[in-house]
Amino acid sequence: MSQKIAVIVASGTGSRMGSEIPKQFLPLNGKPVLVHTLEKFLSIHDCHIILVLSEAGKAYWQPISEQFFPDTYIPVITGGDTRYQSVKNALNSLDTDVPTIVAIHDAVRPLVPLNVILNAYVVAEQFGSAVTCVDSKDSVRLITEDRNQALERKKVKLIQTPQTFQWDILKKAYELPYIDSFTDDASVVEAAGYTIHLVEGSYANLKITTPEDLFLAEHLLHESAH
Repeated sequence: MSQKIAVIVASGTGSRMGSEIPKQFLPLNGKPVLVHTLEKFLSIHDCHIILVLSEAGKAYWQPISEQFFPDTYIPVITGGDTRYQSVKNALNSLDTDVPTIVAIHDAVRPLVPLNVILNAYVVAEQFGSAVTCVDSKDSVRLITEDRNQALERKKVKLIQTPQTFQWDILKKAYELPYIDSFTDDASVVEAAGYTIHLVEGSYANLKITTPEDLFLAEHLLHESAH
């Protein structure tokens, strides 16, 4: 069985949330959003976490780590100006010569089901990659310079995290120079010539980017507790 590593990307600013506090540190059902996410991955046996924070985020993290994780060592890496650079910084901190599977996950997806994470590790170990996704519930249109056109919904997937890869594949992919089309880890790995394997995600695995998302996450947590 390969070693499991989880890179939790928590270096965003949360400008769309309309809050001075970055969204990953906002309270959610009595705990910061980030704490919910970390607790999910810490519940996995032998899963080693790397937390990526901005310089400003480290000031928020210090009291949180002391309150919620006083006996747990969670290494912190400083993020970059882009998601690509933040993930690359985390990967550069790794030095392993044993088979390793790396899951990269948005800190602001605190409700990711445990079975989704575990399945991604299994599939990535077998096929090299496992990128979580869900079907689009809405109709989708492609906007071009002079028109827009409907896309066939059953051929469109909404991509989530975790995005999980064999370490050797991920390491080689992140040697590529950054380009604007690198919006997630799958796009980087694909650009390096590897096939992306999609796995089932969850509609509960929402990304908290707006106040409405935070409200919905509160509701889902409340419902799951009853």
